[in-house]
Amino acid sequence: MAEVIDARTAFTERPSSPSPSRKRSASPPPTATDPETALTTSTPAEETASSEPPAKKTKLIRRKRRPARPQIDPSALKSTSGPPPQTGTVFNIWYNKWAGGDREDAALSKTAAISRCHIKEDSGWTAADKTSGSFFCLFFARGICPKGHECTYLHRLPGMFDHFNPNIDCFGRDKHADYRDDMGGVGSFTRQNRTLYVGRIHVTDDIEEVVARHFAEWGEIERTRVLTGRGVAFVTYSNETNAQFAKEAMAHQALDNNEILNVRWATVDPNPLSQKREAQRIEEQAAEAVRRALGEKAVRQIEGRESREEREQRRLESGFGLDGYEAPEDIWFNAQKARELEGERLGETGLLEAPPAPNAMDGEGEATRQDASSGFFGASTLAALKGRSGTGTPTQQPAKPAAPSGPLVGYGSDDDDD
Repeated sequence: MAEVIDARTAFTERPSSPSPSRKRSASPPPTATDPETALTTSTPAEETASSEPPAKKTKLIRRKRRPARPQIDPSALKSTSGPPPQTGTVFNIWYNKWAGGDREDAALSKTAAISRCHIKEDSGWTAADKTSGSFFCLFFARGICPKGHECTYLHRLPGMFDHFNPNIDCFGRDKHADYRDDMGGVGSFTRQNRTLYVGRIHVTDDIEEVVARHFAEWGEIERTRVLTGRGVAFVTYSNETNAQFAKEAMAHQALDNNEILNVRWATVDPNPLSQKREAQRIEEQAAEAVRRALGEKAVRQIEGRESREEREQRRLESGFGLDGYEAPEDIWFNAQKARELEGERLGETGLLEAPPAPNAMDGEGEATRQDASSGFFGASTLAALKGRSGTGTPTQQPAKPAAPSGPLVGYGSDDDDD
């Protein structure tokens, strides 16, 4: 009872305490029967410190890549038990399709697609991501893949680092030497085609913006040209793989007016400016490949950008130890390339070893170093082998006669009994 009275006295004998704030006035006032509340009343300094907001902490959230989702119900696909409708002259039993004839059925080309691929919602990882060099899913590009993450092909958009054999496309289909008559199908391996022909477009005032918006979903576009008088557009991609993917993704699709697009490969542009631009692009690609093959040091020398130290070092190395001699550039380049290849080969096989330390007390040190420099065994191993054999010099095998020069070098034995 005495402790309660003392607590009450300590609480009431505080005339200079400030009035509580609005936030603290919301809590019930301390009573005389609650000594712990009366004794632990906070001071104004503590109230000011408690009112400061806590320091913000940034938390990095790493989102895992989601699995690919099925684009369509498997029951919605038509049964393929029977042969497809005839679109050619010869039926291929291995691929279950018609071959022959270079022109597609006109009625079939005007049939709208049953679905469309949505990159943001449909992309994800599949079983093919674990295997390097996997192809892209053709049904995913058309928006009708029912397998989802169980598919054995890639369900994503092609990137700039996705490169395939020039004889096949990004879906793994074989190209042909010539294009079809209607410029459809897989394409040709004779040239790199990055331009698509888009027909049956409903022309509006903003048709160029509509075409660029729909086709930019499948990759980076280099340029777009729309012929409003004919209802035709030409879309050129920066990467051929994206053009192959876009051709299958936009075939029989619609833009903004429910039209059915006719997407084909474009023929060679007869415009001289376009041909000059394409030739310049090919030259730039070839120059970049040459730069990568030669190396930065050789490129700087050819372009005249090497420093004085590099020029002096090249002059000394190209002399091969002869005063006043400087080898031609092709000989010096070949020697330098041979040294680099030899260093890479020895580094891969692990044959680069530090030379053994000289031993002045050993009379056979010089011979041991010479033998060790030309073989795999160290100096101590060769010394042990010589002591084991009891002779100071290793046995030498008789030299084989040199092979005769001429067209029969390495043919076989010269004995008539053969």
